[in-house]
Amino acid sequence: MSEEAILSVENLAVELPAGADRLFAVEGVSFEIRPGETLAIVGESGSGKSMSANAVMGLLPPGTRVAQGIAKLDGVDLFHLDEAGMRAIRGRRIGMIFQEPMTALDPLMRVGEQIAEVFEAHGLLTPAERRARALALLTEVGIPEPERAIHAYPFQLSGGQRQRVMIAMALALDPVLLIADEPTTALDVTTQAQILKLIKELQRKHGTAVMFITHDFGVVADIADRVVVMRQGKVVETGTAAAVLGDPQHDYTKALIAAIPTGHPEVAPPATPRAREIVLEVAGLTKTYTTSGGFMRPARVVHAVKSVSFDLARGETLGVVGESGSGKSSLGRCLVRLIEPEAGSIKIEGAETMGQSIGQMRQWRRRMQMVFQDPYGSLNPRSRVGRIVAEGPIAAGVPVKTAIAKAADLLAMVGLDASAVDRFPHEFSGGQRQRIGIARALALDPRIIIADEAVSALDVSIQAQVLRLLADLKARLDLALIFITHDLRVAATICDKVAVMQRGEIVEMGPVGQVFGDPQHDYTRRLIAAIPGRSESGPLGRVRAAGA
Repeated sequence: MSEEAILSVENLAVELPAGADRLFAVEGVSFEIRPGETLAIVGESGSGKSMSANAVMGLLPPGTRVAQGIAKLDGVDLFHLDEAGMRAIRGRRIGMIFQEPMTALDPLMRVGEQIAEVFEAHGLLTPAERRARALALLTEVGIPEPERAIHAYPFQLSGGQRQRVMIAMALALDPVLLIADEPTTALDVTTQAQILKLIKELQRKHGTAVMFITHDFGVVADIADRVVVMRQGKVVETGTAAAVLGDPQHDYTKALIAAIPTGHPEVAPPATPRAREIVLEVAGLTKTYTTSGGFMRPARVVHAVKSVSFDLARGETLGVVGESGSGKSSLGRCLVRLIEPEAGSIKIEGAETMGQSIGQMRQWRRRMQMVFQDPYGSLNPRSRVGRIVAEGPIAAGVPVKTAIAKAADLLAMVGLDASAVDRFPHEFSGGQRQRIGIARALALDPRIIIADEAVSALDVSIQAQVLRLLADLKARLDLALIFITHDLRVAATICDKVAVMQRGEIVEMGPVGQVFGDPQHDYTRRLIAAIPGRSESGPLGRVRAAGA
């Protein structure tokens, strides 16, 4: 290992508790990070990338332990430090940005107090100096109105702003190493681009080494100098970003890169001409919220959905794209009347559904079903999967035995085996749970499926499987599909046409190749420019160009 490295990890093995699916979460892992360098650790869920970072930080979950290995930070072996020694290292020498800032931040403490606590924990500065430093850090990471934000609670900030607070806390003591664990996964494309740019700028300014953990090769192409690819706890490939992305050697790396949504709008094939049988007509749909106001947030009117109009034909996929808060999910929920729009028209197969009672809506909900973003949160953890899928038909009057038999057929259709009927949701992976959600949506033989961020929480290879499944089911069953997403790469891969939403309005709509290949609206151009790994001169760009 190089003596120049800030961090050198050699032959790391992390032992799992008895009864786990394998003996080691991490086994034989070695890597190094030099000053000012960004090392990306890439892999799917369960590959051991986060466990490696947690081992370095001394934050392994209960029941796991470092069984062997060395982790030297500036020559000091972290694995031989006691808890007091590690507390002195955390924050001061190693900073960490967690994936979900809302759970990492204390909801009952103001932002300024949480940043000041970093200094207090290490016995540094006076209270007045801590506040001044917190204010300076909020300014440095680009929080708007830092004088007001310092008094805010986490829930009063946006997702991107909360992540900036986490970055401010991680960099408060000028650590030599910054560990970023999936810091942009939950963010929309433009906010993600802003956070990646901020991390690079702060890294250049402070000379910090960065360990960046991600499953997104687009992000890797944008930010990494070197790459470590992990699978089932082991390193399968390592090298420079250009080498690993441009000329991968391991089959697993090739499979991960091949699974990246590579929708190239400029070369998207034209849709096969067919007579359009309209199944959904939306005109002037409007939903408005009035917020009550509070600290940092005066009362205001929010146009979640503003005079939205479009139609959808059988066999078509309409992508609805935009940033968080653009109105995408509100539109989907208005269509199935999970929230009530106050104006507009929704016609399903020519019949007006606006103004109908809950009882009257039941027959139309059979025609239009929804697949939700969080497949675990939307499934009843206490019900067996067969019953979950059969609930809709049973409520519609289908005999229980018949409904359960149909549920088994649907589970087989989405690629799950017969035993799935009698198992509970927690016994399945995220991708499998999303398949269960799709089977449930199909149980009432709908004409229209609304998929709300249905693949955003999944690993890239699982995401590719679910996208293929949706495309196959759409073709087989001649469904119309509304695909809500913030990932323009996914939209370009699966959709026939796309509607771009901003502040509740559709600002641009048309065929995918037309909208993404020749965008007319400035907002659409900004979204496209923010796609990670988009540059054709970069390593991922060359991979895409080769496959186009």
